[in-house]
Amino acid sequence: MNNSVYGSKKRISDIGLLFLIYLSAAIAVGILIGIVAYVFVRGISSINLTFLTTVTSAIRGTFGILGNIVNTLYIIVITIVIATPIGIGAAVYLTEYAKPGRLVNLIEFTTETLSGIPSIIYGLFGMVFFGTSLKLGFSILCGCLTLTIMILPIIISTTQSALKTVPMSYRSGAMGIGATKWYMIRTIILPSAMPGIVTAVILSIGRIVGESAALLFTAGSAYLLPKSFFGHVFTSGGTLTIQMYLSMSKAEYGNAFGIALILICVVLLINFLTKVVIKIGTKQ
Repeated sequence: MNNSVYGSKKRISDIGLLFLIYLSAAIAVGILIGIVAYVFVRGISSINLTFLTTVTSAIRGTFGILGNIVNTLYIIVITIVIATPIGIGAAVYLTEYAKPGRLVNLIEFTTETLSGIPSIIYGLFGMVFFGTSLKLGFSILCGCLTLTIMILPIIISTTQSALKTVPMSYRSGAMGIGATKWYMIRTIILPSAMPGIVTAVILSIGRIVGESAALLFTAGSAYLLPKSFFGHVFTSGGTLTIQMYLSMSKAEYGNAFGIALILICVVLLINFLTKVVIKIGTKQ
């Protein structure tokens, strides 16, 4: 009697389950293609040079998103600069220094809780604490500080996973030749985990680009170009998602779908970069 798996006959239930798996995958891909195609058809006619390189002008009767693009770049850069060192530092502490116990469990529980809080609650907290208590008002800096809290769980958890994939032999070898723990982390552990850390940053950028509720309460909706490089941080600035929301609320569907198409391209680019980084990291 042949008990080999390869020699067994396929059951009808197995064939049916395999069909459902392929059907589910096809439905998921079909939904994605349908959404992208619909947004492309509705939004491509609105995208032109004026749309991308000017700001909205009631006098000229034009609609442009250059100011929103600049505001989005401001918020991405400032938030990543603030959140990345904190997130990586927390992940290094939890992975390399902290001993398993109540403190580590508390930090991990806090991180998991932060990742599950709705973004609109972050916006409410940011408006009250950063905007009112710290007197930042509706400003890009207020929005960046709020988003920093939002993306910390992504950076911490992803960086932790990357650090845990570094073989223990690397640590033992470095400590065996007399290297200090910080020197070992700085020169061996972090470079080895760099693809995972970069992935965390890229995923965080994707979260920032797609955020609207929290920024509506904190950063505001202004669309003008900055008058000064550093002074613009303390002024109101609406991102692409905020402008898309405002366009939809005014029934300007063409402009809204144009912005949506640009956001989809940005998200697809971020996902592509994430895949490339993960692929490069797995080859090393």
